[in-house]
Amino acid sequence: MAKKGKEARVQVILECTEAPGTSRYVTTKNRRNTPGRLELRKYNPVLRRHTLHREVK
Repeated sequence: MAKKGKEARVQVILECTEAPGTSRYVTTKNRRNTPGRLELRKYNPVLRRHTLHREVK
């Protein structure tokens, strides 16, 4: 049975850093393994290329 309180896996939103507001992705991360902000290279359909996406608060 899962512990009560803070769950290990949380849902996060990744937003493009080169053109904010144009591309957003929703994913999950394990809070225990990745306590900092998540950064991934994802495809931005507006710019039509892969760009750096960072976790927004």
